Amino acid sequence: MRITQGTFSFLPDLTDDQITAQVQYCLDHGWAVNIEYTDDPHPRNTYWEMWGIPMFDVPDAAGVMMALKDCRTAHAGSNYIRMSAFDSTYGWESLRLSFITDRPAEEPGFALERQETRGRQIAYTTRSYAALKPEGERYA
Repeated sequence: MRITQGTFSFLPDLTDDQITAQVQYCLDHGWAVNIEYTDDPHPRNTYWEMWGIPMFDVPDAAGVMMALKDCRTAHAGSNYIRMSAFDSTYGWESLRLSFITDRPAEEPGFALERQETRGRQIAYTTRSYAALKPEGERYA
């Protein structure tokens, strides 16, 4: 099951040239770019691990791509990697663009669990199959 989070998620994976073009677009608009990774892509897991600090003053996409390359060296194949761009024009950081750059070769997907709760109400929970294994062994 292909995870569809962020911009471009219904398109084929972006090439490095396409990622570079997106990053340069963000930098040209003055947006800070950061790189994050996780092995638990649950839709409510919005806080992924950060790779380094957000890049506020990088003028060229090559610097961001170098950081992405380092993150791929450490986490590609066993984690999802995404890139996000934040705009601070109005005095607070607003997410402007976010997309997944790398994903594990096999994505196990999610289970939808149904529970009957108090008053015969039905509650649904989404559970990642990947989270059944301990952290660090989910995509090995």
